[in-house]
Amino acid sequence: MGKDVPPRWDRRMQQRLARGEAAALGELYDRFASLVHSQAHRVLDDETAADQVTREVFGYVWENPDAYDPRQGSMRSWVARLTHSQAIHRLREQERAAAAETGGCAEDLEQKVRRATVAARADYIVTSMPAPLRAALELAYHQRRDYRQTAADLGVTEDEARRRLRLGLQLLATAGAPGLDGAPPPEPEHRS
Repeated sequence: MGKDVPPRWDRRMQQRLARGEAAALGELYDRFASLVHSQAHRVLDDETAADQVTREVFGYVWENPDAYDPRQGSMRSWVARLTHSQAIHRLREQERAAAAETGGCAEDLEQKVRRATVAARADYIVTSMPAPLRAALELAYHQRRDYRQTAADLGVTEDEARRRLRLGLQLLATAGAPGLDGAPPPEPEHRS
C-alpha cells in the first residue's frame, strides 16, 4: 500500500466524523482513549491534567476532522501527535506559572519537555509495535524473564525470542534519538 493511501478504517473514520456521527467519536474514543490519557499522564504526571488533555484532544478531533491529513500517517499517529502537542503546551503553561512564582529557570522547563517527549515517544513505540515484540519485551522486562524463559512462555525458539527482544529494543532506542523530539540534533564537536 502506498504512503499516500491511508488505511481504510482511518478514511472511513474521518468521513464519519466529518458527517458529525457521534457514534464515530465514541468508536474513536474507545480505540484511542487509553493511548491519549497515558501519553498525557506521562508528560504531565497529573491525573486531572491528563483527563483534561484527553477531553481537549477528542474535542479537537470532533470539531476538526478535516485537520487529519492521511498523507502524514495513520489516524493513531495523528491523535498521538495532537496529544503530545497539547500535553507539552499544558506542561509549559504550568511550568511558566510555577517559574514565575518561584523564579525558576526556562532551561529546567525545556529539560522536562525533552524528557517527557522521549518518555511519551517510548510509550507510543511500545503500544504501536507488533504484539509478538511487545509480548517478548513485557516478559523480559516486567516479569524479569531471561530470553530462555521468554521463549518457553511464548512457545518460540530461543533464537526467535532473542530476535524479538533485539528488535523491540532497537525500536525503543529510537525514542531518544536526536531530532525526534523536535529539537535539532547536537552539533558535531570540532577538534583542532
